[in-house]
Amino acid sequence: MAKYEERFTNKAEIYKKYRPSYPKELIDYLYTKVGFCRGSVIADIGAGTGIFGRLLLEKGSRVYSVEPNADMRRIAEADLSGFANFVSVDAPAEHTRINDHSIDFVTAAQAFHWFDELVFRAECKRILRPGGKVVLVWNVRDYSNEIVQKDYAIRERYCIDRGGLGENGGPPKDTRFFAYGICETMVFQNDLILDRNAYIGMNLTRSYAPTKESHPDKFHGFVSELGMLFDECSVNGILAFPHTTRSFVGDV
Repeated sequence: MAKYEERFTNKAEIYKKYRPSYPKELIDYLYTKVGFCRGSVIADIGAGTGIFGRLLLEKGSRVYSVEPNADMRRIAEADLSGFANFVSVDAPAEHTRINDHSIDFVTAAQAFHWFDELVFRAECKRILRPGGKVVLVWNVRDYSNEIVQKDYAIRERYCIDRGGLGENGGPPKDTRFFAYGICETMVFQNDLILDRNAYIGMNLTRSYAPTKESHPDKFHGFVSELGMLFDECSVNGILAFPHTTRSFVGDV
């Protein structure tokens, strides 16, 4: 198993509970402008606990939820097995085991930065039908905001490694993954309205966040400083956290 596939082991439950979802406007855009429809067959790669896949299933699409991490996949299967069009696939992004040219769209939400880009691109070309597109999605903090800057400083101070931190866990700086470097980029406002538990929990879902079991001193310091920032910036027990969702759609 590749190193990235193990990063969220033992974090599936908290991931399911506190990771933010994606805005309705993004899903509307996919189903009205990009070409997604009820009959679409979609491979959701690096599907995690199924946060993004659920939004596609609710539209009636058939979703192959591809996730190599057993803990994350178990949560997705428990939550999504009620959808007749849900198919769980135990496989990495680079070797999905999906049949050749059987997929209308490939999606990767909050996951592409962990993949081997060249190998994943070849895998997308293999499984996509002619004319099929790849959709890459990220939830992104607004780093121009003072609250987010303070939040980042805490995360940087207590992170157990820098993989996934800041730009390491966000959209790439270029679009060379797509054919001829061409894709359509969209930005959707997705501010998060968080109580104290949700704000701290969201940060504990990060791959680089210390856990109570592995790094107890860092864990307690991390939670303490996040709590102090929440107290400083919240109003009546609620923190409005500046946040956007970005999507990149194109051919490969």
